Amino acid sequence: MMTRNVTMALLLALSPATGMAASAAPAAIAQAVADKARPADMVAMDAGRKPAELLHFLGLKQGDHVLDVVAGGGYYSEIIARAVGPKGSVTAYQPGGAGPALTAVRQHMPNIDLVTTGRDTVTFPPASFDLVLMHLVYHDTYVENPKYHMTRIDPQDFLARIFAATKPGGVVGVVDHAAASGGDARTVAASLHRIDPERVKADFQRAGFVQDGESRILHVSGDDHSKPVFDPAVRGHTDRFVLKFRKPR
Repeated sequence: MMTRNVTMALLLALSPATGMAASAAPAAIAQAVADKARPADMVAMDAGRKPAELLHFLGLKQGDHVLDVVAGGGYYSEIIARAVGPKGSVTAYQPGGAGPALTAVRQHMPNIDLVTTGRDTVTFPPASFDLVLMHLVYHDTYVENPKYHMTRIDPQDFLARIFAATKPGGVVGVVDHAAASGGDARTVAASLHRIDPERVKADFQRAGFVQDGESRILHVSGDDHSKPVFDPAVRGHTDRFVLKFRKPR
């Protein structure tokens, strides 16, 4: 009964204010978010990340094959793996190898695969993914940091590989910390861990994607875009943009 109540609450939370009718929310997503088996530290991040609303906006469906780019601790990999069900799958891409949190997630989610190749050489099977998620990581394509297995790469080269791996008609969702317009993208990304959403749109257009939507569900009006995202004044409360791109059929 408790799980059903939580699921209904999540469904109702997808209000028209976010541009999504509550009745249209797939139950599988809400149930995945509400699953009591999820680690408590990950559940604690739900309020700020709004995973049910985000995945509904991106059109996640049962049976989808999903690429989670730089999966980190597996927050989204686990939710998505539950939502897509046994006929779907998640490829968690984590260059350099999985840490303890992602390893623990994979132990109880058999439909999660792991790829650890460096981002300068990684490739994925062509036309394999219905959905690619880049959550708070696209700005890092402009960052070089060997300590975290972040070799210098060309963002357009990386996007070309993502384009090749996405199915025709498939979606790429990008969530990132918003930066002010202008400025050198590499400097801004390295110092603030932010990126101008217009830069992202231009990059994806050059890569062959078509923008298919934009959501303000993670918009924070009081965020100072000139502060690093780890500054105590804004940490955990940054203004994040949500962009949806589609690979033409």
